[in-house]
Amino acid sequence: MAKETGIGLAVAFDDSGGSARTISNDITNLDFSIPRTTQDTTGLDKTGMERLLLLADFSTTINGVFNDASNMSHDVFKTVASTSVARTLTITVSGQTLPNEVFATDYALTRSATGELTYSVPAVLQSGTVPTWA
Repeated sequence: MAKETGIGLAVAFDDSGGSARTISNDITNLDFSIPRTTQDTTGLDKTGMERLLLLADFSTTINGVFNDASNMSHDVFKTVASTSVARTLTITVSGQTLPNEVFATDYALTRSATGELTYSVPAVLQSGTVPTWA
């Protein structure tokens, strides 16, 4: 097992028509999380916490630079507000792939005082399928 960087990480995100578009070139950073919920089941007779492991989830926020070229980030995200479709998001690093069916919940654009035009797209698990690295 070798330690590695995130350099070379690739992201593909479906457009509203269901076609996967590799938009890694437009992304400046992203975070993603695969949390599990828990249920507190601690009885009065316990002095330590007792829990049950419950459902798995997935969430991400993708940040990038505005690019309105064909099949790039703006093409992919411009329909977030007008379509209610699940999209496949695939994150790949070092031959490891994490595919998830997600709902993109916003496409927020920011024009800074110095002129940058950037975006932020949060997305959450849609399918009920446990996020699994392959």
